[in-house]
Amino acid sequence: MKISIIIPAKNEAKSLAILLPEIQQQYASAEIVVVNDGSTDDTQKICEECDVTVVNHPYSRGNGAAIKSGARAAKGDTFIFMDADGQHRPQDIEQLLNRFNEGYDMVVGARGSESQASKARHLGNGLYNRVASYMTGQKIVDLTSGFRVVNAEKFKQFLYLLPNGFSYPTTITMAFFRAGYGVAYEPIIAPERIGKSHINLVKDGMRFFLIIFKIGTLYSPMKLFFPSSLVFFLTGLIYYIYTFFSDGRFTNMGVLLFSTSILIFLLGLISEQITALFYQTRSRSDDKAD
Repeated sequence: MKISIIIPAKNEAKSLAILLPEIQQQYASAEIVVVNDGSTDDTQKICEECDVTVVNHPYSRGNGAAIKSGARAAKGDTFIFMDADGQHRPQDIEQLLNRFNEGYDMVVGARGSESQASKARHLGNGLYNRVASYMTGQKIVDLTSGFRVVNAEKFKQFLYLLPNGFSYPTTITMAFFRAGYGVAYEPIIAPERIGKSHINLVKDGMRFFLIIFKIGTLYSPMKLFFPSSLVFFLTGLIYYIYTFFSDGRFTNMGVLLFSTSILIFLLGLISEQITALFYQTRSRSDDKAD
Protein backbone atom coordinates (compact mmCIF):
# COMPACT_ATOMS: atom_id res chain seq x y z
CA MET A 1 0.00 0.00 0.00
CA LYS A 2 1.50 3.29 -1.13
CA ILE A 3 0.40 6.17 1.07
CA SER A 4 0.04 9.81 0.03
CA ILE A 5 -0.50 12.35 2.82
CA ILE A 6 -2.26 15.41 1.41
CA ILE A 7 -2.20 18.66 3.41
CA PRO A 8 -3.98 21.81 2.20
CA ALA A 9 -2.31 24.89 3.64
CA LYS A 10 -2.97 28.62 3.62
CA ASN A 11 -0.58 30.70 5.72
CA GLU A 12 0.25 27.77 8.02
CA ALA A 13 4.07 28.08 8.06
CA LYS A 14 4.27 28.08 11.86
CA SER A 15 2.36 24.81 12.28
CA LEU A 16 3.88 23.13 9.20
CA ALA A 17 7.37 23.63 10.65
CA ILE A 18 6.29 21.31 13.48
CA LEU A 19 3.91 19.00 11.61
CA LEU A 20 6.01 18.01 8.58
CA PRO A 21 9.09 16.74 10.48
CA GLU A 22 6.81 14.70 12.77
CA ILE A 23 5.11 13.04 9.79
CA GLN A 24 8.44 12.36 8.08
CA GLN A 25 9.83 10.79 11.23
CA GLN A 26 6.88 8.42 11.60
CA TYR A 27 6.16 7.74 7.90
CA ALA A 28 9.45 8.12 6.06
CA SER A 29 8.27 6.20 2.99
CA ALA A 30 5.00 8.11 2.59
CA GLU A 31 4.52 10.70 -0.13
CA ILE A 32 3.71 14.09 1.42
CA VAL A 33 1.87 16.59 -0.78
CA VAL A 34 1.33 20.10 0.58
CA VAL A 35 -1.03 22.29 -1.44
CA ASN A 36 0.03 25.90 -0.92
CA ASP A 37 -3.27 27.72 -1.41
CA GLY A 38 -2.00 31.21 -2.18
CA SER A 39 -0.10 31.66 1.11
CA THR A 40 1.63 34.96 1.79
CA ASP A 41 3.82 33.69 4.64
CA ASP A 42 6.76 31.23 4.62
CA THR A 43 4.66 28.15 3.79
CA GLN A 44 6.56 27.58 0.53
CA LYS A 45 9.94 27.97 2.25
CA ILE A 46 9.07 25.52 5.05
CA CYS A 47 7.93 22.90 2.51
CA GLU A 48 11.14 23.26 0.51
CA GLU A 49 13.25 22.90 3.65
CA CYS A 50 11.37 19.72 4.56
CA ASP A 51 11.74 18.39 0.99
CA VAL A 52 8.07 17.57 0.41
CA THR A 53 6.04 17.81 -2.78
CA VAL A 54 4.41 21.22 -3.14
CA VAL A 55 1.48 22.15 -5.36
CA ASN A 56 1.20 25.93 -5.58
CA HIS A 57 -1.97 27.93 -6.18
CA PRO A 58 -1.09 31.45 -7.37
CA TYR A 59 -4.04 32.74 -5.36
CA SER A 60 -6.37 31.24 -2.74
CA ARG A 61 -8.94 28.96 -4.39
CA GLY A 62 -10.37 27.43 -1.23
CA ASN A 63 -9.85 24.36 0.93
CA GLY A 64 -11.84 22.06 -1.37
CA ALA A 65 -9.91 23.24 -4.42
CA ALA A 66 -6.65 22.50 -2.56
CA ILE A 67 -7.90 19.00 -1.76
CA LYS A 68 -8.69 18.37 -5.43
CA SER A 69 -5.29 19.65 -6.55
CA GLY A 70 -3.56 17.42 -4.01
CA ALA A 71 -5.58 14.36 -5.05
CA ARG A 72 -4.69 14.92 -8.70
CA ALA A 73 -0.99 15.31 -7.91
CA ALA A 74 -0.67 12.43 -5.43
CA LYS A 75 0.55 9.04 -6.66
CA GLY A 76 -0.52 6.77 -3.79
CA ASP A 77 -3.34 4.25 -3.80
CA THR A 78 -4.35 5.38 -0.30
CA PHE A 79 -4.88 9.05 0.55
CA ILE A 80 -4.58 10.54 4.02
CA PHE A 81 -6.00 14.03 4.35
CA MET A 82 -4.86 16.23 7.24
CA ASP A 83 -5.23 19.88 8.17
CA ALA A 84 -2.07 21.96 8.37
CA ASP A 85 -3.07 23.86 11.51
CA GLY A 86 -1.91 21.31 14.10
CA GLN A 87 -5.36 19.96 15.00
CA HIS A 88 -4.61 16.58 13.43
CA ARG A 89 -1.88 14.63 15.20
CA PRO A 90 0.49 12.40 13.18
CA GLN A 91 0.36 9.77 15.92
CA ASP A 92 -3.35 9.24 15.17
CA ILE A 93 -2.65 8.19 11.57
CA GLU A 94 -1.78 4.64 12.62
CA GLN A 95 -5.13 3.95 14.28
CA LEU A 96 -6.98 5.30 11.23
CA LEU A 97 -4.88 3.09 8.94
CA ASN A 98 -5.49 0.04 11.16
CA ARG A 99 -9.25 0.58 10.88
CA PHE A 100 -8.95 1.22 7.13
CA ASN A 101 -7.13 -2.08 6.68
CA GLU A 102 -10.14 -3.91 8.11
CA GLY A 103 -11.74 -3.43 4.68
CA TYR A 104 -13.28 0.04 4.71
CA ASP A 105 -13.16 2.49 1.82
CA MET A 106 -12.90 5.52 4.08
CA VAL A 107 -12.11 6.04 7.75
CA VAL A 108 -12.83 9.42 9.33
CA GLY A 109 -11.18 10.78 12.44
CA ALA A 110 -14.18 11.64 14.63
CA ARG A 111 -13.64 14.43 17.13
CA GLY A 112 -15.10 13.99 20.60
CA SER A 113 -16.37 16.53 23.11
CA GLU A 114 -12.88 16.73 24.63
CA SER A 115 -11.49 18.24 21.41
CA GLN A 116 -10.75 21.96 21.31
CA ALA A 117 -13.78 23.64 19.73
CA SER A 118 -16.35 26.22 20.77
CA LYS A 119 -19.78 25.21 22.09
CA ALA A 120 -21.39 26.81 19.05
CA ARG A 121 -19.29 24.64 16.72
CA HIS A 122 -20.12 21.49 18.71
CA LEU A 123 -23.83 22.28 18.49
CA GLY A 124 -23.55 23.06 14.78
CA ASN A 125 -21.68 19.83 14.04
CA GLY A 126 -24.26 17.85 15.99
CA LEU A 127 -27.07 19.36 13.92
CA TYR A 128 -25.20 18.71 10.65
CA ASN A 129 -24.64 15.09 11.69
CA ARG A 130 -28.35 14.51 12.37
CA VAL A 131 -29.52 16.05 9.10
CA ALA A 132 -26.90 14.20 7.06
CA SER A 133 -27.70 10.90 8.81
CA TYR A 134 -31.34 11.31 7.78
CA MET A 135 -30.36 12.05 4.18
CA THR A 136 -28.03 9.09 3.82
CA GLY A 137 -29.82 6.60 6.05
CA GLN A 138 -26.53 5.96 7.89
CA LYS A 139 -25.24 7.20 11.23
CA ILE A 140 -22.74 9.99 10.64
CA VAL A 141 -20.59 10.72 13.70
CA ASP A 142 -18.50 13.64 12.43
CA LEU A 143 -19.59 15.12 9.12
CA THR A 144 -17.06 17.96 8.89
CA SER A 145 -13.82 16.31 10.00
CA GLY A 146 -11.02 16.82 7.49
CA PHE A 147 -8.84 14.05 8.95
CA ARG A 148 -9.50 10.88 6.97
CA VAL A 149 -8.02 7.90 5.14
CA VAL A 150 -9.62 6.99 1.81
CA ASN A 151 -9.25 4.65 -1.12
CA ALA A 152 -7.64 6.90 -3.74
CA GLU A 153 -9.43 5.42 -6.76
CA LYS A 154 -12.88 5.72 -5.19
CA PHE A 155 -12.16 9.20 -3.87
CA LYS A 156 -11.25 10.42 -7.36
CA GLN A 157 -14.66 9.30 -8.66
CA PHE A 158 -16.23 12.21 -6.78
CA LEU A 159 -13.74 15.00 -7.51
CA TYR A 160 -16.24 16.65 -9.84
CA LEU A 161 -18.75 16.90 -6.96
CA LEU A 162 -16.42 18.52 -4.45
CA PRO A 163 -16.92 22.26 -3.85
CA ASN A 164 -13.96 24.62 -3.67
CA GLY A 165 -14.82 25.82 -0.16
CA PHE A 166 -14.60 24.25 3.29
CA SER A 167 -17.49 21.82 2.81
CA TYR A 168 -15.54 19.12 0.94
CA PRO A 169 -15.71 16.70 3.96
CA THR A 170 -19.51 17.03 3.95
CA THR A 171 -19.77 16.22 0.27
CA ILE A 172 -17.35 13.28 0.16
CA THR A 173 -18.83 11.66 3.30
CA MET A 174 -22.38 11.72 1.96
CA ALA A 175 -21.26 10.68 -1.52
CA PHE A 176 -19.45 7.61 -0.14
CA PHE A 177 -22.46 6.58 1.92
CA ARG A 178 -24.94 6.96 -0.91
CA ALA A 179 -22.63 5.12 -3.32
CA GLY A 180 -22.61 2.15 -0.94
CA TYR A 181 -18.95 2.36 0.03
CA GLY A 182 -17.79 1.30 3.48
CA VAL A 183 -17.25 4.22 5.88
CA ALA A 184 -16.05 3.96 9.48
CA TYR A 185 -15.31 6.45 12.25
CA GLU A 186 -12.32 6.35 14.57
CA PRO A 187 -12.28 8.55 17.70
CA ILE A 188 -9.53 11.16 17.84
CA ILE A 189 -8.69 14.19 19.95
CA ALA A 190 -8.17 17.45 18.07
CA PRO A 191 -5.96 19.85 20.05
CA GLU A 192 -6.24 23.62 19.74
CA ARG A 193 -5.17 24.84 16.33
CA ILE A 194 -2.05 26.94 15.76
CA GLY A 195 -2.96 30.33 14.36
CA LYS A 196 -6.32 31.78 13.33
CA SER A 197 -9.12 29.73 11.79
CA HIS A 198 -10.16 30.52 8.20
CA ILE A 199 -13.73 29.27 8.76
CA ASN A 200 -16.62 31.71 9.12
CA LEU A 201 -19.23 29.96 11.28
CA VAL A 202 -22.26 31.73 9.79
CA LYS A 203 -21.17 31.91 6.14
CA ASP A 204 -19.64 28.44 5.94
CA GLY A 205 -22.38 26.98 8.14
CA MET A 206 -24.99 27.96 5.54
CA ARG A 207 -22.80 26.45 2.84
CA PHE A 208 -22.63 23.16 4.74
CA PHE A 209 -26.43 22.95 4.81
CA LEU A 210 -26.68 23.78 1.11
CA ILE A 211 -24.20 21.02 0.32
CA ILE A 212 -26.16 18.53 2.45
CA PHE A 213 -29.36 19.29 0.52
CA LYS A 214 -27.50 19.27 -2.79
CA ILE A 215 -26.09 15.79 -2.18
CA GLY A 216 -29.39 14.63 -0.70
CA THR A 217 -31.16 15.73 -3.87
CA LEU A 218 -28.58 14.02 -6.05
CA TYR A 219 -28.61 10.65 -4.25
CA SER A 220 -31.95 10.43 -2.41
CA PRO A 221 -34.41 13.03 -3.80
CA MET A 222 -37.52 11.59 -2.14
CA LYS A 223 -35.93 12.17 1.29
CA LEU A 224 -36.49 15.87 0.51
CA PHE A 225 -39.53 15.90 -1.75
CA PHE A 226 -41.80 13.46 0.08
CA PRO A 227 -41.81 15.25 3.48
CA SER A 228 -42.46 18.58 1.72
CA SER A 229 -45.30 17.02 -0.28
CA LEU A 230 -46.76 15.48 2.86
CA VAL A 231 -46.74 18.82 4.70
CA PHE A 232 -48.71 20.51 1.89
CA PHE A 233 -51.11 17.55 1.66
CA LEU A 234 -51.85 17.49 5.40
CA THR A 235 -52.21 21.27 5.49
CA GLY A 236 -54.66 21.08 2.58
CA LEU A 237 -56.58 18.27 4.26
CA ILE A 238 -56.89 20.12 7.54
CA TYR A 239 -57.91 23.30 5.74
CA TYR A 240 -60.51 21.40 3.69
CA ILE A 241 -62.05 19.84 6.81
CA TYR A 242 -62.16 23.26 8.47
CA THR A 243 -63.82 25.01 5.50
CA PHE A 244 -66.23 22.11 4.94
CA PHE A 245 -67.63 22.29 8.45
CA SER A 246 -67.49 26.09 8.71
CA ASP A 247 -68.65 27.12 5.20
CA GLY A 248 -69.75 23.85 3.64
CA ARG A 249 -67.46 24.25 0.60
CA PHE A 250 -64.10 23.39 -0.93
CA THR A 251 -62.11 26.63 -1.34
CA ASN A 252 -59.52 27.67 -3.91
CA MET A 253 -56.84 27.61 -1.22
CA GLY A 254 -57.58 23.95 -0.57
CA VAL A 255 -57.22 23.19 -4.28
CA LEU A 256 -53.91 25.09 -4.36
CA LEU A 257 -52.51 23.17 -1.38
CA PHE A 258 -53.50 19.77 -2.79
CA SER A 259 -52.15 20.68 -6.25
CA THR A 260 -48.84 21.84 -4.78
CA SER A 261 -48.57 18.60 -2.83
CA ILE A 262 -49.06 16.53 -6.00
CA LEU A 263 -46.59 18.60 -8.02
CA ILE A 264 -43.86 18.29 -5.38
CA PHE A 265 -44.40 14.54 -5.16
CA LEU A 266 -44.20 14.17 -8.95
CA LEU A 267 -41.00 16.24 -9.03
CA GLY A 268 -39.56 13.84 -6.46
CA LEU A 269 -40.46 10.83 -8.61
CA ILE A 270 -38.86 12.43 -11.68
CA SER A 271 -35.72 13.22 -9.66
CA GLU A 272 -35.56 9.59 -8.51
CA GLN A 273 -35.72 8.42 -12.12
CA ILE A 274 -32.96 10.83 -13.14
CA THR A 275 -30.81 9.59 -10.25
CA ALA A 276 -31.38 5.97 -11.31
CA LEU A 277 -30.35 6.81 -14.89
CA PHE A 278 -27.26 8.59 -13.56
CA TYR A 279 -26.20 5.49 -11.65
CA GLN A 280 -26.85 3.21 -14.62
CA THR A 281 -24.65 5.43 -16.80
CA ARG A 282 -21.89 5.57 -14.16
CA SER A 283 -22.05 1.78 -13.68
CA ARG A 284 -21.69 1.12 -17.42
CA SER A 285 -18.80 3.61 -17.64
CA ASP A 286 -17.02 1.91 -14.74
CA ASP A 287 -17.53 -1.53 -16.33
CA LYS A 288 -16.04 -0.33 -19.62
CA ALA A 289 -13.09 1.23 -17.77
CA ASP A 290 -12.43 -2.10 -16.01
